[in-house]
Amino acid sequence: MKFGKEFKKQKVPEWIEAYVDYNGLKRVLQELREFKQSKGPSTPAKTSQQKSLLLRPFSGLDVRKSFDETKEDDIENQVIAVETVHKDDNREEYSTNFLMPPQEGGQSEITFFERLDEELNKVNTFYRDKVEEVIEEAASLNKQMNALIALRIKVERPDSSNSRSHRNVSKDSSSTESPEVNSPSRIDPLENRHTDSNAKVNGTNNHEQDPLDILDRVRMNNTLEDPMSTIRSVLNDSKDKDLRFKKAELEEAEGRLKVVFVEFYRKLHLLKHFSYVNLLAFSKILKKYEKVAERKAARSYMKTVDDSYIGSCDEVNHLLDRVEGTFIKYFANSNRREGMKLLRPKRKREQHRVTFFSGFFSGCSIALLIAIILLIQARKLMSKEEHTMYMENVFPLYSLYAYIILHVLMYAANIYFWRRCRINYPFIFGFKQGTELSHYDVFLISTGLAVLTLGTFLVHVHMKVDYIESVYTKYVELVPLGLLISILALFFCPFNILYKSSRFFLIRTLFRCICAPLYKVQLADFFFADQLCSQIQAIRCLEFYICYYGLALYQKEQKCHTLDLYNVFYIIVAVIPYWLRFLQCVRRFFEENDWMQLLNGSRYFLTIIAVVVRTAFELKMDTTWKVLALVCSIAAICFNLYWDIVMDWGLLQRNSKHRFLRDKLSVSRRSVYFVVMVLDVILRLAWLQLVLKFNIRALKGTAISSLFSCLEIFRRGVWMFFRLENEHLNNVGKYRAFKSVPLPFSYYEEDDDKDD
Repeated sequence: MKFGKEFKKQKVPEWIEAYVDYNGLKRVLQELREFKQSKGPSTPAKTSQQKSLLLRPFSGLDVRKSFDETKEDDIENQVIAVETVHKDDNREEYSTNFLMPPQEGGQSEITFFERLDEELNKVNTFYRDKVEEVIEEAASLNKQMNALIALRIKVERPDSSNSRSHRNVSKDSSSTESPEVNSPSRIDPLENRHTDSNAKVNGTNNHEQDPLDILDRVRMNNTLEDPMSTIRSVLNDSKDKDLRFKKAELEEAEGRLKVVFVEFYRKLHLLKHFSYVNLLAFSKILKKYEKVAERKAARSYMKTVDDSYIGSCDEVNHLLDRVEGTFIKYFANSNRREGMKLLRPKRKREQHRVTFFSGFFSGCSIALLIAIILLIQARKLMSKEEHTMYMENVFPLYSLYAYIILHVLMYAANIYFWRRCRINYPFIFGFKQGTELSHYDVFLISTGLAVLTLGTFLVHVHMKVDYIESVYTKYVELVPLGLLISILALFFCPFNILYKSSRFFLIRTLFRCICAPLYKVQLADFFFADQLCSQIQAIRCLEFYICYYGLALYQKEQKCHTLDLYNVFYIIVAVIPYWLRFLQCVRRFFEENDWMQLLNGSRYFLTIIAVVVRTAFELKMDTTWKVLALVCSIAAICFNLYWDIVMDWGLLQRNSKHRFLRDKLSVSRRSVYFVVMVLDVILRLAWLQLVLKFNIRALKGTAISSLFSCLEIFRRGVWMFFRLENEHLNNVGKYRAFKSVPLPFSYYEEDDDKDD
């Protein structure tokens, strides 16, 4: 594989703009090659070099002599001179003077070194800024560790309340090498220098003060990540809480700091890799320059690159060693293997059996679907009166899974295209590294669910038709309920099978959506709530399950739609997803003080009104309700269309270099964006069919609403891709490649000093 393609794969997606523009420099060299070719044929470089080497006297095997000759040769054939300019903020910038006359080398060589200087300065600036950030984070983590170790001492040794007793404990513990009882004032886990100044910052004195005094200036951060913390913050009007020195409090702090250390370690590794691949890119492009220009300049310029900040800074390597040692000692009980397993989670490997079973289940699904169609046609189930009502009742019981399967298939397709466009979906959604599902895994889930559903439906209908007079008929009616219970049991299964981490991530996200105002809203939360807004028909199918089996209507010749209570909840369940999104927007408005969130919430509130009025029209079929439903639906559709295209997708921007789009695009073909914008308009307007009631002869009854529900799921799948693409590009613009993990402790005295 060529280096350009490998270099593109190695880039951190959110830092793409900070890397060396390798392809841009190659284009400059291509112009140089064309300039060389336009001058006419010349003596091949290899032939001239071979002749000059043959005419030179033998240098022997003296290493010092050959080194001196090489040095003299470099001085005589010097092509460039790199100057270092020192700025006021102690930073360096580099400027290269091209020593050859322009008519000999052409303007392309001058342009090449100007671009090379720009790239070196850009990479150095970015790398220095990131290194300074991690140094500050290391200092903050150092203070957090001091507070954690002091809290450990207080919880595990409640009697160590004075310096003398604590020194005795520390002395005893040093002989037994127990990390839990080391003095926090003497420990700088992430800094191996400036211990005196660090002690001063922490407000401790190794000889005079009790190291547990640090707990007097520390509180637990209230991250507002659970209902109780949110309610407590509202009642007490405080985000922090005093330490109670309980074991549960210690476990919470340790758990948070573990996550912080893992994320910090990952950041250090990416910074180290950033330095490595950029240095390699400079080396490769300079070798290409020597090959094209037939000049020797790589050694002198690479010496400048190696002496620059990105080539000479060792802070990241030192911090990596310190973080490994600290994490292994304090969070893995000095077990290096376990500690490194937590710090470096293995990437998930693609498994051949996933691909095999995906194909196998796909074939089985197609075969079962054909068998169902043939059974319905052969037995003429849709034409017999005794089976018509039964099929109308059975259809919602199984269409629930059709909506879910279609949505999962759209998610699998999105993962495939996200990977193709290098959109970092695991980071954006907050998946734990190594647990994210590939498109093969998601496709396997959808096909497996399809086989289970279609197989059950085929057996159910066959038994119902052939044994209609049997005494087992009422038990046959329980087959759909058994399928639902089985799928729910698999979904909530606590054992480590069937993608447990992904299932529990989905369960937690669903729970956070249900408790929307009591949880801090993350991207995965409102993203999942938006998906629920496209699954209203599936939620209504769950309501039908409750009605059908809860009231035992399968033993009666009665429909759920004839019940008033069912019709009331038929409206309520359609409102629930939009209401959850409205509450999430309100929560974000109060937290972030962003008026756009209030505007977004009003959009969902308008959609709630439209859904209620439209559902009331479906039930009553009155002219007044029809007019109201038409007006409310058009208003909601226009508002949602604007928000989809402009706010969620970031398209139709003014003064964009891509007309009617945006500056940054992940999809190379711009026509795709115009197609999806038109498609979004068409699929949004399709919902007016439920109000206008166009006569579609081929569709009857619930088939029309089911068709448009499937179209809405398809529209949401398309929306999903471009919504995440826009989020990814926003992260790229701000270089956000890591989760912001809240720290467990806050030093409130220092905050008061800053305020003063």
